[in-house]
Amino acid sequence: MITLSSFFHLLHLAGRIPLPTLKSSEPIKANQSSTGNKMQPTRRSMAAQKRRKSTAVAILNATDDIEDFSKSETLAIRSSLLRWYDENSRDLPWRTPAAGAGSLLTPVKVDEEQRAYVVWVSEVMLQQTRVPTVMGYFNRWMEKWPTIRDLSSASLEVEVNEMWAGLGYYRRARFLLEGAKSIVDEGKFPRSASELLCVKGIGDYTAGAIASIAFNEVVPVVDGNVVRVITRLRAISANPKEAGTVKLIWKLTRQLVDPSRPGDFNQALMELGATLCSSTNPACSKCPVSDHCQAFLLSKKSQKLKVTDYPTKVAKNKQRHDFAAVSVVEIAEFDEQILNDNGLKHVFLLVKRPENGLLAGLWEFPSVIMDEGSMNQCMRRKEIDKYLKKSFKLDVGENCKVMLRQDVGEYVHVFSHIRLQMYVELLVLTLKEGLTQLNSDEDRSEITWKCVDGSSIRKMGLSSGVRKVYNMTQDFKEQRVFQKPRKVPRKRR
Repeated sequence: MITLSSFFHLLHLAGRIPLPTLKSSEPIKANQSSTGNKMQPTRRSMAAQKRRKSTAVAILNATDDIEDFSKSETLAIRSSLLRWYDENSRDLPWRTPAAGAGSLLTPVKVDEEQRAYVVWVSEVMLQQTRVPTVMGYFNRWMEKWPTIRDLSSASLEVEVNEMWAGLGYYRRARFLLEGAKSIVDEGKFPRSASELLCVKGIGDYTAGAIASIAFNEVVPVVDGNVVRVITRLRAISANPKEAGTVKLIWKLTRQLVDPSRPGDFNQALMELGATLCSSTNPACSKCPVSDHCQAFLLSKKSQKLKVTDYPTKVAKNKQRHDFAAVSVVEIAEFDEQILNDNGLKHVFLLVKRPENGLLAGLWEFPSVIMDEGSMNQCMRRKEIDKYLKKSFKLDVGENCKVMLRQDVGEYVHVFSHIRLQMYVELLVLTLKEGLTQLNSDEDRSEITWKCVDGSSIRKMGLSSGVRKVYNMTQDFKEQRVFQKPRKVPRKRR
């Protein structure tokens, strides 16, 4: 049976109606230009807009005709999917037999709360991160903090961020630590999805995963893989980001969850989306539920329609381009105890980012966001000097002397929504009053900062972007030493 949603897709492929581009951002209002200036719409533009709006409404409302899974479909999908999962599931370090699993004669006993902790850590790490990358991090994490009580006693800055370095989205690590502390303080691990939602940082997806896999609660789990599987099973062409579509997908997934093996079924559904039902190259001939997949059936009826048309592609928000002058400030202080490096002790100046927002609470080198047109060397150095004077009372040429100031290079770091182009310099200073000059003004500073030596900075939990900047300066210094001409002693006559 072809649903209304699929019917609109077929009309579009036949050239009968235009299919509007679905955007995740809020559309521009009818009487407003993209720059915010009001303008009078023409009669033709109003008519075209009305046609687009009516078409979009029809397609977005196409979720209304999506039928529930029938009882026979539900039973068949559960049976086929679980059988496939039992035979083909990947061997991953966070997967252990579910509580109560095993044969009647040899049941497997599992500490449910320990299992919940393992699932929680793995699911948080897997958000926005691929499985091969997560495996190493997960093993190291569990070796250091094998229980939730062990984690609750850890420090964010010195231990957790250091362990998390390179995984990105560092707020996840902070929420894990804060959640562990709150659960240990409460004295027991929340067992239901509704209770888990009260823990800071745990949303619907993570709550469902922990509750179903660790505690056998019959609740659904919906991630990107599940969205792909469900939209194809029901040929849902509506915007998968729209609230109504999201609600529908959760409802359909809830209908399918196997009451006797909810955790295994949820993992099987995610496994299917991660392996056979991929976004670009689905292996439909090997899929255990292809007989129940409307997208697959429609693709066989029409050569113009493909399984990969589902879920509908949503136009991403355009990345913002930012430009930053980054100064790796190295402060050299004379120390009679240091015999190498000309008797100079070097420390790096680090600044802590705000506790909210991008890379919250992480350490970085002094930097200034600037306009693209002002990124010449003269303007960059001028802005960095102003920043150092305002934040640290470092007045270049007055109370500190420049030993070396050299551009190191450029580096582009890409976040999910920002493309940050960094212009990196190495700035080596000596202070007239030594490091005490910085310490005396620490209380008056509006920012949090610290000085660390080279051995400490190599062990710190820095973001991958900051680590790259540091490595650039070290490579620069090595090349500079290598290129420095050697003095050839004169021969005595």
